[in-house]
Amino acid sequence: MDNRKFTEQELIRREKYKTLVERGRDPFLLTQFERNATLTELKTTFAKFSKEELANVEPKQLLKTAGRIKLFREAGKKAAFVNIQDQDADIQLYVRMDELGEDNFNAFRDLDLGDIIGVEGHMMKTDHGELSIRVCQYTLLSKALKPLPDKHAGIQDIEEKYRRRYVDLIMNPEVKKTFQKRSKIVRALQKFLDDQGYMEVETPILQSVKGGAAAKPFKSYFNALDHEFTLRIATELPLKRLIVGGFEGVYEIGRLFRNEGMSARHNPEFTTLELYVAYKGLDFLMNINEKILKACNDAVNDSSIIHYGGYEIDLGKSFARVHMVDAIKNVTGVDFWKEMTFDEALAIAKKHHVKVEKHHFGVGHIINLFFEEFVEKTIIQPTFIYGHPVEVSPLSKSNKDNPRFTDRFELFIIGREYANAYCELNNPIEQYSRFEEQLQEIEFGNDEAGEMDIDFIEALEYGLPPTAGFGLGIDRMVMLLTNSESIKDVLLFPQMKPREGNN
Repeated sequence: MDNRKFTEQELIRREKYKTLVERGRDPFLLTQFERNATLTELKTTFAKFSKEELANVEPKQLLKTAGRIKLFREAGKKAAFVNIQDQDADIQLYVRMDELGEDNFNAFRDLDLGDIIGVEGHMMKTDHGELSIRVCQYTLLSKALKPLPDKHAGIQDIEEKYRRRYVDLIMNPEVKKTFQKRSKIVRALQKFLDDQGYMEVETPILQSVKGGAAAKPFKSYFNALDHEFTLRIATELPLKRLIVGGFEGVYEIGRLFRNEGMSARHNPEFTTLELYVAYKGLDFLMNINEKILKACNDAVNDSSIIHYGGYEIDLGKSFARVHMVDAIKNVTGVDFWKEMTFDEALAIAKKHHVKVEKHHFGVGHIINLFFEEFVEKTIIQPTFIYGHPVEVSPLSKSNKDNPRFTDRFELFIIGREYANAYCELNNPIEQYSRFEEQLQEIEFGNDEAGEMDIDFIEALEYGLPPTAGFGLGIDRMVMLLTNSESIKDVLLFPQMKPREGNN
């Protein structure tokens, strides 16, 4: 027994459905409706003909198509114009009593906005030149028991727009186009990497040891193994194990999970690309990262000039490459090339009002804080920031000329990070030491620090060749390439706080 409270409109629709059942016309018993054309195919084929020409080019067989009713207007008592919508297009139907018969026409007039129907008929154009289907017969395929929002007002509550994505997709064709573009971007990404000879793989989502990034995980319990697991925060360590195993180029496009805050830029469940290639270095990573972004843009946009957040971004130019310390010096005047003690760096931070968590920080943490505080927001055009301090890069190889810094970069556009890349640390002795430093950070209360992964250490002890690897945020890239303001606009089902009373 359904004890929910229904609106007057919902009650009327349920009564209509009850009547259909009583008349032996229950639409939910139907299992299929074979179309011989989509609405786009009909428009492509017949839009070029005039009203007079359509009478001669019309095929003898009836055209069969289907869609959701979006607009219904009567033309007197014996005719009606109806607009239906399928995945990619909409089209007008012209329905007449003398064509359907009085009983069927009256039943047709009793349909509601949102109902899904199949129609058979012939193409025509109205006196105003609008391409239409003259309906010979119809079939109700699904009864909408809830009314659609007003087509002009749309979904007023922005939270409901994301909670009820299915309604948002029905009402807003532009939203649907965004997700179709997202699919094209991912396909373009895969094709680009496949064409380079790299292999797409899948690695576990449940992991017994947290690692591969600095983030707070979601925790779960694996009953069969009697052990606590976490949802992965990165795919990095399993992929590098595959390079140890002999594959020379592997990538994964997959979901990651980080138990952190939510904002216009962050969702706790998100999608990344991670790529690892043996025998390659930092310049290779920058070059391929740039090519990937351009290839994905070409898949959905006609120009290398894109607009986002009021800025004009030129993806056609070579991306700038700037060392993190130089970027800080350019913006603040502070020169972190000079070697200094932690206390000296702390004094500089206090002078510039940069808050420092002294109990587990080193000079490198302060350098990174300066970059985040003062530099990130100033970067507009695509820029590779490289040379991160070793303290904030536990999985990256130290720079051979200045071991205070690492062979690592991040890609920034309009103040946002889009990619993170390393020359991978392949020295198992140093990696063990870095993991120990992460454990100390955990003791000091840093719940984002990584854990000791002995199996990964042992993998490195078998030998990891020089390897280049990077992660790219798919969601943020889609936001950029589709001019979407919020990450929720490019996630079909973003995480939302449950509605009250929704069990």
